[in-house]
Amino acid sequence: MSQELIDAITDMREEDVMRLTNELLDGGASPLDILNACKAAMEVIGQRFETGEAFIPELILAGEMMTAVSDILRPRMAEEAASEKLGKIVLGTVEGDIHDIAKDIVVFMLDLNGFEVTDLGVDVPAAKFVEAVQETGATIVGLSGFLTLAYDPMKETVAALRDNGLNVKIMIGGGQIDEQIREYTGADAYGRDAMAAVALAKEWAKES
Repeated sequence: MSQELIDAITDMREEDVMRLTNELLDGGASPLDILNACKAAMEVIGQRFETGEAFIPELILAGEMMTAVSDILRPRMAEEAASEKLGKIVLGTVEGDIHDIAKDIVVFMLDLNGFEVTDLGVDVPAAKFVEAVQETGATIVGLSGFLTLAYDPMKETVAALRDNGLNVKIMIGGGQIDEQIREYTGADAYGRDAMAAVALAKEWAKES
């Protein structure tokens, strides 16, 4: 994992981020390694935000940099993309949280691995998740949240999906999520990273 790229992202040096991404790719680095460096950098920025050392403008700029990096990586990874869709997934960052970076990486990886993903964006109320599942017929729901304040909205969203009788598997992810938080929210599983989310989705798709 490139510490130089991580430092460029956390220092908000946008031009260096683009240059390093291209240099790493040209040097044979795996797109997944670059994504993991981005994720590590976003965790640093998220921690700074929680402690008051970073603010909304930094989060927005970081998000824009991640989108630009994804645009560079997408053509390289598209060659490996599956053509046949494995299943339908609804994904979004829960109400009260505006972080989209970790979610975007998961959406990106699920898409490349053959899933039809409905991305609801950020700050998504529970009712919107319910509506999206009803409209798309998705069998898997992913709830993303980077801040600790996301845990209660995650719990409420899981409850809303269950209360509406929707037969879906629910995964959560982002920030400091662990088994204890999974248990608190009532979700079926949690993913430590994008590849864990893909593995879970593939496992659940086989069952449905």
